[in-house]
Amino acid sequence: MLDKNGIARRIAKELKDGYYVNLGIGIPTLVANYIPSGINVVLQSENGLLGIGPFPNDSEVDPDLINAGKQTITMIPGSSLFSSADSFAMIRGGHVDLTVLGAMEVSENGDISNWKVPGKMVKGMGGAMDLVASAKNIIVAMQHKSKDGKSKLLKNCSLPITGLRCVKKIVTELGVFEVLPEGGFMLLERAKGVGIEEIQNSTEGKLKISGSVFEMEE
Repeated sequence: MLDKNGIARRIAKELKDGYYVNLGIGIPTLVANYIPSGINVVLQSENGLLGIGPFPNDSEVDPDLINAGKQTITMIPGSSLFSSADSFAMIRGGHVDLTVLGAMEVSENGDISNWKVPGKMVKGMGGAMDLVASAKNIIVAMQHKSKDGKSKLLKNCSLPITGLRCVKKIVTELGVFEVLPEGGFMLLERAKGVGIEEIQNSTEGKLKISGSVFEMEE
């Protein structure tokens, strides 16, 4: 199975040269550490930063330089700082090519729930609503099952919805899945050492498998 860094490393392979990318809180922020060599992407943070670099070493930490998840970060040459109003104008204007988000649930239709658990206090929905409504492509980085062992790839989301029919691809510790236009999760790759039967047993939503499914390359 993949750990959190393995999930981020696999998602980083989805980045294309010239992309503007927003990384959500949690596993998605780790993608900044695994950008493939030879491509130029610009990472955007919704609190007002364009040009995020890898996470800092201890000697590089600047407590005033943080991402939307309040983690300390670095900046690449040519980075810019601006207000959150300008940041959301960028997002709502469709200028973000790819958004990578964490999620608590994803449905077989591509619906996502990632902002509220009933009964728990949250500060607010944050920028997720804008991101799922405006990004050209959305990839979800998440654990395949909840802490109590229930599938998080579902027929229908049970938690409050963040966005409808917006998720294109999902990467979990078990594999890589595409959300099909007609509904259902297409298994594209499986993590090393993970069998098809385990993935089937861990997925509540409609799972489609076509031919041989190769193990994910490290």
